[in-house]
Amino acid sequence: MSIGKIRTLLYKTAKYLGDINAIRRGRVKQRIKNRIIGKFTGRLFK
Repeated sequence: MSIGKIRTLLYKTAKYLGDINAIRRGRVKQRIKNRIIGKFTGRLFK
């Protein structure tokens, strides 16, 4: 297994753990908003 695949797996795991944490804390709307803003910003600077 390459470093790139491990890194991708870790980032995906962190994303899902963040989603679960947002559900537990009741901040789902804020989480969705931040993910949309993050995708837009990433595409803007790409």
